Amino acid sequence: MPQGLPRKIRIAFILQVVMVGLAVIAAGWLVSLVIRMGLMRAASESEAKDFFVRLSHDANYGLPHGRNFTSWYVPAGQPATNVPGEFAHLSPGYHDLDSRGLHVRVERQPAGTLYLAYDTQRIDRLMYAFAVLPMALGLIGVVAVSFLTYRVSKRLVTPVNWLARQVAAWDPRRPDIDVLAPHRLPADIGSGEARQLAQALHTLGERVEAFVARERNFTRDASHELRTPLTVIRVAADLLESEALSARGQRSLQRVQRASRDMEAVIDAFLILAREADIEPQREHFAVSDIVAEEVDKVAPLLEGKPVELRVVKRAEPELHAPSRVLAVMVGNLLSNACQYTDEGDIEVRIEEDRVSVRDTGIGMTRETLQRAFDPFYRADQDIGGMGLGLSVVRRLGERFGWPVVLESVPGSGTLATIQFVR
Repeated sequence: MPQGLPRKIRIAFILQVVMVGLAVIAAGWLVSLVIRMGLMRAASESEAKDFFVRLSHDANYGLPHGRNFTSWYVPAGQPATNVPGEFAHLSPGYHDLDSRGLHVRVERQPAGTLYLAYDTQRIDRLMYAFAVLPMALGLIGVVAVSFLTYRVSKRLVTPVNWLARQVAAWDPRRPDIDVLAPHRLPADIGSGEARQLAQALHTLGERVEAFVARERNFTRDASHELRTPLTVIRVAADLLESEALSARGQRSLQRVQRASRDMEAVIDAFLILAREADIEPQREHFAVSDIVAEEVDKVAPLLEGKPVELRVVKRAEPELHAPSRVLAVMVGNLLSNACQYTDEGDIEVRIEEDRVSVRDTGIGMTRETLQRAFDPFYRADQDIGGMGLGLSVVRRLGERFGWPVVLESVPGSGTLATIQFVR
């Protein structure tokens, strides 16, 4: 887990230490600048003014003295013989003599001129002692506290990080929930929230495994139990074909055979939808026109007695490699809906290279109905039979095999349903 919690916490504390360090360094630089440029100027100016005030009261007042500076005084009208040559030519004010390591204050009054020369090395030592050193100690303290906080935080998030790694390593199809069993949890998980979360995930995993097992068992059992009676019905219907039946009996027998085939196709479609997406159904190579022709024959009896023309227009001969029964169920549902909702006019099935479309001249759908057409158990006309599952099944099958279904409709003018083959 390259972006785990410990790594994120480590990065956060490193950034914190770096930012605090930069802030301390910046503050130290500002303090040194203030000391050099502000305090020294103010101190030298104050020292000079104090000297001349005392001199005005006592003509014999001695030169100011201190550990950090040296002073010279030249009375008015006298030559500056006792003053170093590099100072004598300086004008009144504050001067930085970096080449000599000195800061010089020249204060000129009517009584004379005072020279104060500050040693920058001494000033730097004072600044180090009273500014830089405390800040460095403060920075060391911040680093130490941050390190201790990081160690404590890392110890706290280690159980959560371990739990996240275990869950991330799960195979979605067969998650290894045993690793979260209470007796297999590491000792450092403790008894806090991480252990509670692990136990909750373990319980949830057990329930999901049981649910998946029940679903697989149901799919397997339903596939067997539903096909068995259908096989009996089809065999019996095939045997009845050799019997001498009346015209009415022949029609009933044909309806039974069609219904059994339809039921078998629907069962196959539902079982495909019930299986997990990674379990591939049996595929075969087939011509789309053959499936369309079979489904057109199946729905033809629904139009008996209606002034409706059902025709097939072939613009291409596409072939697919997929479960043929899936396409049969999709086309059959669209044709069945077109026949039920069309009382006059025509129904056209158009086969093109990348799609199959079913257009009718039926009652059509409003915008609200069109938005809910794919909802399970929704029927716009309650007087027409059916459970309202046809279009829902069609769309789910289309999504499963990459054949999106598009509906276009105008009330009173009919509906156009298109199955697109995305390759």
